[in-house]
Amino acid sequence: MDLGEDVSSLFGKRSKTSSNSTVNRSRTKGTEEAPTVFNQKKCNAWFRQYSTPSSPDTIGPEGVEMFCRDLNVEPENIALLVLSWKMGAKQMGYFTLQEWLLGLTDLQCDSLAKLQAKLNYLHSLLLDSSHFKSIYRYAFDFSRDKDQRSLDIETAKAMLGLLLGRQWSLLNSFFQFLDQSRYRVLNKDQWCNVLEFSRAVDVDLKNYDVDGAWPVMLDEFVEWLKVNRGESNIQ
Repeated sequence: MDLGEDVSSLFGKRSKTSSNSTVNRSRTKGTEEAPTVFNQKKCNAWFRQYSTPSSPDTIGPEGVEMFCRDLNVEPENIALLVLSWKMGAKQMGYFTLQEWLLGLTDLQCDSLAKLQAKLNYLHSLLLDSSHFKSIYRYAFDFSRDKDQRSLDIETAKAMLGLLLGRQWSLLNSFFQFLDQSRYRVLNKDQWCNVLEFSRAVDVDLKNYDVDGAWPVMLDEFVEWLKVNRGESNIQ
């Protein structure tokens, strides 16, 4: 699975912007010296550089992609997910003016230069266990289709790769299990328990409690993995 392409495509598949919508392209690059005091009017004007005349209070997928290019980050950069969490953005690929102001006021950023200077800070939030858990839980609702209660497997795999790819050594095995399983969606309880499982259960599975309160999906994953390792007790 090409994680970059999968996560990037999440923006495109939710795009409802018509091909002849015009985003204001007279954008200011992040080379100017930014004042130290946060200016809400300046932040509002910055937002308008990415919204369209037909939807002045919403930045759509095309505008988000331009924003990412100006910020010099890829759409699949996890910093963008953390920024979206800071904004409380409800839908992937879209920022409302209210969300924009909420997040950037908190970060005290009213220009590209200021936000670029905050990218390392956004990454650092992932190192805090409680912040990471909050961002992980947020990612479920952020990335699911709003008319669905669950997350389709391909989207779930892309987001899990983004969030857990560098810290859970069983992730590829879990993906292989999902690919051959009956599961086509993950519900929120399953999603949240994957994180807890990744933190609590050792790679050798020796501390896995078969009588624990794990979802059936994770019980099945453990048994599948044991079978593939030749460790199953099933006769």
